[in-house]
Amino acid sequence: MRNQVGRLKFLGSFPKDLPVTGMPEVAFAGRSNVGKSSALNTLLRSRKAARVSSRPGRTQAINLFQIGDACVFADLPGYGFAKVPDEVARQWKPMIEGYLGDRADLKLVVLLVDCRREPQEMDLGLLDGLRQIGLPVLVIATKVDKLRKHERKPVQNKLREAFELPQGQPLMFSSQTGEGRDEAWDLIEKACRR
Repeated sequence: MRNQVGRLKFLGSFPKDLPVTGMPEVAFAGRSNVGKSSALNTLLRSRKAARVSSRPGRTQAINLFQIGDACVFADLPGYGFAKVPDEVARQWKPMIEGYLGDRADLKLVVLLVDCRREPQEMDLGLLDGLRQIGLPVLVIATKVDKLRKHERKPVQNKLREAFELPQGQPLMFSSQTGEGRDEAWDLIEKACRR
């Protein structure tokens, strides 16, 4: 799969009526401004695949990226704080819930959390909901380059305990340095083969 990132194709931005891809799908979810688009760009080895903004709420629909003939990545709108019109924010919840609950080819949800923030109730709620419907989840802690070396293990342990994660999660990840990219790909590829 990762060897096909050079054959990346943007399928479109969909507020509803997403196309059936017939390929394994991996959804990227998380709070606004957690670094979803940056993480996608790091995984796809592209600076331009997903639009990055310092302004929360930039992604307002589900953006689909096809990676060769291997899989599709779905960049979901962020939840939580975002400077968007109330009507747009109200549409996000059913759009995201519909996608996560109805996609037959969805193999993995990558939940991104900011390693510098306390565990958030919204993240815990999403993780619990995904577990209830039986969707596999990979939790990635973003922005680890902002931590000092001695802070990393305690932060990882705190997040693992708060989210009740298995050993090895959350995966520590940096879009700046590429840390965690290969490990994330290993887990994504394994999930898509199921």
